[in-house]
Amino acid sequence: MDNHQNVSGQIAVVTGAGRGIGAAIARKLACMGAQAVVCGRTRPNLERTARAISDAGGKAEVAECDVTDLHSVESLAERVETNFGKVDILVNNAGIGGGSTPLHQLSPEVWDQVLNTNLRGVYYCIRSFAPMMIRARRGHIINISSLAGKNALPNGAAYSASKWGLNGLSYSVAEELRAHNIRVEVICPGSVHTEFSPHRGKEDVAHVVEMLVTQAPQSFASEVLLRPTLKP
Repeated sequence: MDNHQNVSGQIAVVTGAGRGIGAAIARKLACMGAQAVVCGRTRPNLERTARAISDAGGKAEVAECDVTDLHSVESLAERVETNFGKVDILVNNAGIGGGSTPLHQLSPEVWDQVLNTNLRGVYYCIRSFAPMMIRARRGHIINISSLAGKNALPNGAAYSASKWGLNGLSYSVAEELRAHNIRVEVICPGSVHTEFSPHRGKEDVAHVVEMLVTQAPQSFASEVLLRPTLKP
């Protein structure tokens, strides 16, 4: 394994790591040698992910965190800094779907849940973890978006809006942080790869994360659109 493929000793924080895409990403990074900090709201799910990592010979730490709560995210960042002194990889994966209904029938409560989790939560995480990366002058921030952030999604306008917003946030923060040698990347999976789809493909997203964190240092792929080879 050459240096570009080796993330041994790196600290990787993955939100929404209790299941699905987040769990697959945490397992992949741990398999590559990183210390995975698996984050989410449901401790039994997080412990299951951590156990799978440990059983495979990797390192994992469970950290309960609600990305919609700034204090919770700040406490997580403080814990990571205290325990490890750094963060090398931040994967903002936590997200919710928000049902399937026309926007004019969507309740304000669901709108708030979707936007607060999918967009505000990423802002909270970047706000809390980027300073550590800036001090170290290195890091990857990988935001898990969706092709719904590129295309119309009838009866899913809140979700789509959150992902269009996440894409714009990612492009802008990439420009803000690149001078600090921090690479901000966004992955836009198609519907068959998402947390909310019954189809397989979660490992495909994890594989893209693997490619992003092992790029040569002189450049970076800022956006990856992930589509199925065969249309469903």
